[in-house]
Amino acid sequence: MQRRRPTLIDIARAAGVSRSTASRAINGQPSVAADVRARVLQAVATLGYHPDASARALASGRVDVIDLVVVEPDMAAFGDNPFYGRVTASLLAALDGTDVQTRIHVTPARSAGRVLDEIAGSGSLGTLLVNVPGALAAPFHRRYRRVVALGRFSTRVPCSEADNARGAALAVRHLVAAGRRVIGAIGGPRWNPCAGQRKAGYLHAMAAAGLSPLWTDGDFRRQGGYDGTLRLLEQRRDIDAIVAACDMTAAGALQALAATGRRVPDDVAVVGFDDSVLASLTTPPLTSVRQPVEEMTALAARELLHGRVNDGWHQTFPVSLSVRASSRSA
Repeated sequence: MQRRRPTLIDIARAAGVSRSTASRAINGQPSVAADVRARVLQAVATLGYHPDASARALASGRVDVIDLVVVEPDMAAFGDNPFYGRVTASLLAALDGTDVQTRIHVTPARSAGRVLDEIAGSGSLGTLLVNVPGALAAPFHRRYRRVVALGRFSTRVPCSEADNARGAALAVRHLVAAGRRVIGAIGGPRWNPCAGQRKAGYLHAMAAAGLSPLWTDGDFRRQGGYDGTLRLLEQRRDIDAIVAACDMTAAGALQALAATGRRVPDDVAVVGFDDSVLASLTTPPLTSVRQPVEEMTALAARELLHGRVNDGWHQTFPVSLSVRASSRSA
């Protein structure tokens, strides 16, 4: 039979002290007499006690932490968007097996500066930034150093990102090859560099194909995709394809097309971006540009853990296209 792992209570009993005294002795607190500390440490050695690192850290107030900061004004959007879930799960997985914990901060932009100030004074191991504007990310990096952003929000802030421009170009080339010619696009927020790169890729691919762009701004949300689709239809009733800046936007586009009597993909093909779990749950299943969010996050976490990030550190990950029923040939 496997021997039971000794507990702090076992150590206290063996040393003839209280549990709290045993804890203070093990943690090296000066309030414990030398002879008492010696008895406790002897009991530790005799019984083979190995204190739980997380419990010790919490008890002492010294916790190794990596912070995740997400600028998002709507907590419901944080819960609904699969992208955020993938980042969070990947960070937790990267830290599994270490003694490092994760603190998650979801904040609107107006409060992000205060959150970053608190982190800079906390002594954490590092910070992963998501959607943090360059005007906040750059000074935070100058002060704190141990920072990686998901996306190039500032040229000086280390970042891990997908090849966004190529992803949008892949989507356009796929639609052109499928016979589509009036290809509209719904972008992301203008301040977001990932959205800007996707717009650049779309415009470049459309020009290369000899097609006129058909663009409207969006916000990486389902309602933005719905409203953006209606705007595109007002511009061109004969639109036959839509490139959406993310899968949430694409889901809204599918709803708007259904509401206006358009069949997908017979009348209008749709392509999203992220290749999240949402892409396989829509009707019809959604063609989507796959960005390797898990790999992007895991690399950022490893670099923070090992203190290897420096000014200008930058890693771009390749993307691919997952083709599903929403964009089959016309």
